[in-house]
Amino acid sequence: MKKFFALLLAALMVLSIVACTAKPDTNNGGNEVSEETPDAKSLVSKAFIDPVKDWAQYDALIAQIKSETDFAKRTELMHQAEDILMATNCVIPIYYYNDIYLQKPYVDGIYSNPYATKFFMFTTMSNGEKTLRLQLSSEPDYLDPALNSSVDGACLAANSFSGLYTYNAEGKPVPACATGYTTSEDGLTYTVTLREGLKWSDGSDLTAEDFVYSWKRAAADETAADYAYMFDNFKNFPDVAVSAPDALTLVFELNAPCAYMEDLMAFPTFFPVKQSAVEGYADWKTSPGGWCQEAGFVSNGAYVCTDWKHDVSMTYEKNPYWYDADKVTVEKLEFMLSADDTAIFAAYNAGNLDFSDSVPTDEVKNLLGNPEFHIVDELGTYYAAFNCKSKIFEGKTPEQAACMREAFTILIDRDYICENIGQTGQVAANAFIPLGMADGNGGVFKKTAEEGYFDAKATNNNHEATVERARTLLKAAGYKFGEDGKLSAETPIQIVYLTNTTSGHVKIAESIQQDLAEIGIELSIQQQDWNVFLEERKAGNFDFAREGWIADFNDPINMLEMWTTVSGNNDCQFGR
Repeated sequence: MKKFFALLLAALMVLSIVACTAKPDTNNGGNEVSEETPDAKSLVSKAFIDPVKDWAQYDALIAQIKSETDFAKRTELMHQAEDILMATNCVIPIYYYNDIYLQKPYVDGIYSNPYATKFFMFTTMSNGEKTLRLQLSSEPDYLDPALNSSVDGACLAANSFSGLYTYNAEGKPVPACATGYTTSEDGLTYTVTLREGLKWSDGSDLTAEDFVYSWKRAAADETAADYAYMFDNFKNFPDVAVSAPDALTLVFELNAPCAYMEDLMAFPTFFPVKQSAVEGYADWKTSPGGWCQEAGFVSNGAYVCTDWKHDVSMTYEKNPYWYDADKVTVEKLEFMLSADDTAIFAAYNAGNLDFSDSVPTDEVKNLLGNPEFHIVDELGTYYAAFNCKSKIFEGKTPEQAACMREAFTILIDRDYICENIGQTGQVAANAFIPLGMADGNGGVFKKTAEEGYFDAKATNNNHEATVERARTLLKAAGYKFGEDGKLSAETPIQIVYLTNTTSGHVKIAESIQQDLAEIGIELSIQQQDWNVFLEERKAGNFDFAREGWIADFNDPINMLEMWTTVSGNNDCQFGR
């Protein structure tokens, strides 16, 4: 990449010489010279397709990947899919995630999987208390496991519902409501055996038929679950091929073998919900998640929600009907609902919290080395995203819009963000698929930080060439620059960046704002409460927004299938 920028700089010098010898502009008396406008089509990747009109090509590629039985070919196709995704420049990777939290020394047994789901049911407390006081997030968006698409919601679901499988402390999927399964010789038919004596939190029997109902509901169009696409490898999707020959047996059929089926069976979208509880809500057809938006709803996990003061607190109490209840020693979970990380940090220091999933950015440096401060690895990418249908791209060709977005991409100083805002060893990102993710064929999809789509450190290593490259891209998109190297008043760029209110996200937004200002891009920052923020992104009511994606399982398809046209997680609005 460094070689690329050196060649680019040389090319730009040649262009500047050509420009100096160009004919004078006779309209202004020869005091200025004309400059050839770069061709946007020549600057975009060969993998580029129109993210609005031609996105069906991407959808077809994802479908091909999910039906491919040659795993080496499948890996090759996934690299092609990432090439297409990154060529749009709508997805701007910033760094690869790790996770941080604070935990009191008398607390033990809490663990997290690589997908940021935290498990509290096997917590022990050496101070003799039976109540664990925690902070995970502000007001949760959904508690219905079929409708949730946030990390904090997944944590709540994992502690109040149980799927066929779950994760152990080593991050490996292990049986939960199931005891195991067998597959047909072709790997397409699964027969799962459930534990005997499974119960709902109201004491009623939980059977295989409950999983049939729940899976069909999660996949159904009328439920409008963001993760419905996770069932699209099932035969007859969306009316998925799943049945219950008896109370302890669940059978389902796939279109192609799936190497990560245990991970899916441990994912919240595949958790059971009780039909009578769901459909007992008055408006269940038009508001499918309404049944569990207040305390007291029926679940089947280690804890049951018994009190919910919206925007203030939630209380979960031990479920005596859970299959592993005899191993649960903490009787109660009390959650502080807040997005104010300064207030959360104060509550932790005052002894009012035993666990905090939020740490103010200004405190991170002082906490490094503190045994109460934990840093754990995750598979995921922090990124910014453009709405490909934003009005800011009106009047531009698809290639010009991509050039605009690439200019934003390369101007961001990722080193500064990692070292001064993240501060916990985050790695600057230059691709959407995170470092270390398996490739689905026994290898690693991306082994080093150099294997990406641009030089993530170019703003420092090749600053002038990077800035000049950004100007070239914007000129190709029809923008003009003044003698000071900044956008002219004739062709300004004014854009709003949407983020939630947590201090770290705001500081990253401010850093991006300063980076873009170097060439005259005016970025304003709009902060929104967590629930509003999630819904606005999902609805496409933004131009440019902060995003993050923690993998749901260790396979690149999870990072790629979310961008299909019909996906509920397609915030960029590709193909719509």
